[in-house]
Amino acid sequence: MAKGGQKPENFQKKEDYIMLYPLFFHPIYKERIWGGRKLAEKYRRELPGEKIGESWEIACHSNGMGIVRNGPLNGFSLRDAIEKYGEELLGSAVYHNGYRKFPLLIKILDASDVLSVQVHPGDEYANIHENGELGKTEMWYVIDAEPGAKLVYGVRHGVSREEFRHSLEQGRLEDCLRELEVKPGDVLYIPAGLVHAVGAGILICEIQQNSDTTYRVYDWNRVDDQGKSRELHKEKALDVIDFEGRYQGIGLPGLPLMEEGGRRILYVACDYFAMEKLIIKGTMDLCLDGKRFQTLTCVEGSAVIRYEGGSEELGAGSSCLVPASLKTVDITGNGTVIRAYVPDKESNIIRPLTERGYTEKDLSVIAGLF
Repeated sequence: MAKGGQKPENFQKKEDYIMLYPLFFHPIYKERIWGGRKLAEKYRRELPGEKIGESWEIACHSNGMGIVRNGPLNGFSLRDAIEKYGEELLGSAVYHNGYRKFPLLIKILDASDVLSVQVHPGDEYANIHENGELGKTEMWYVIDAEPGAKLVYGVRHGVSREEFRHSLEQGRLEDCLRELEVKPGDVLYIPAGLVHAVGAGILICEIQQNSDTTYRVYDWNRVDDQGKSRELHKEKALDVIDFEGRYQGIGLPGLPLMEEGGRRILYVACDYFAMEKLIIKGTMDLCLDGKRFQTLTCVEGSAVIRYEGGSEELGAGSSCLVPASLKTVDITGNGTVIRAYVPDKESNIIRPLTERGYTEKDLSVIAGLF
C-alpha cells in the first residue's frame, strides 16, 4: 500500500485513468484520554489501542489522510485522488466554488468518559488566528447511548461572558452549562460558537467542516498517564463563544420524507453540509444532481450501493465517498445510513421540497437552512 501523498507505482500515467466508483478508506484511529472500545464491540473492528476516541472515516487533512482500501485506487490518498480526478470526484458545485480543501470530515466518536468542554471558531476567526484553517460547524448523530447519558449543549440562558469567566476561574463551570439527556437516534446541530461536550457512554457519528481546530475550555481537572493536564485555550474560547444564545435548540426533529424503498429524514442543511438519515427497507435512489459528491455511513444493518459498472457492500460501521460523476446510484438493503453532502440550498433543498408541497414552516425544522 502506498502511504498518504505517494501514488502507487502502477498508477502514474495519464492512460491509467479509470472510471470512478464508491471509495472506502482505512479508518484513522485517534487514541484519546476519554476513548473506549465500542468500535470493537459494536462493529467488530480491530483497534490499535484501549482508548480509541475517534475514528476518522473520510478524511483529507494534515492531521489525518484517508487511504483508499478498495478497487483500482487502492493505496491512493484522498488528496491524490482529488488531484487526479478533481471535478469528476468532487463535482462542479464543489470543485469550482472556492473550496480551498476537501470540505468535509466524517468521524465516529466513542466516549467512555466525558470529553472536555470545548468550542470551535467560525471561518473568519480561524482564518486569522489559526493560520488559514477553516472554522468548524458540525452535527452529531447518536448511534448508541447508555441509559441516562448526557452531553453539554450550550451555555445556560442569560450567562454573560464575565459570569462564564468567573465560574471558570472558580472551577465551577458546570453552573453555566446546559445539559441534555440523549438516546440513540438523536441528532444535534453544533454551529461554530456553541459550547459542547460529549458525555460518557455515547457513540456518535459526526459530520463536520474539514477542520481540526478546537478550543478546550475546561477538562474536569483530568490528567493523562504521565500526570499532565491537557492544554486549555480559555482566551480564544471566550472570544468565540456564543453568549447571545443564537442557537439554543435541542435535539432536532428533522423533516421526514417518504421515498420508494424507505424513509429519508432531513435534519441539517447549513452553508457547509446537509445531513440526512436514510432508513432503508428496500431500494432507494441516491442520485443528487451530478454536481456534488456525497458520503454514506451505515450505522445499523447493512446495504449494497449499486452504480453504473458495479456494486459495493456498505456494512455496519463503514463509510464511503460516492463521486459526483456517478449519475445513477441506488442503495438496497435493510439498515440506517447517514448521508452528507455540500448542498445548494435552493436547488437541492428548498425548490424540490416546495414542489412536493412542503411549506416554509415545514422546512423551518431543518437546522441551518434559513
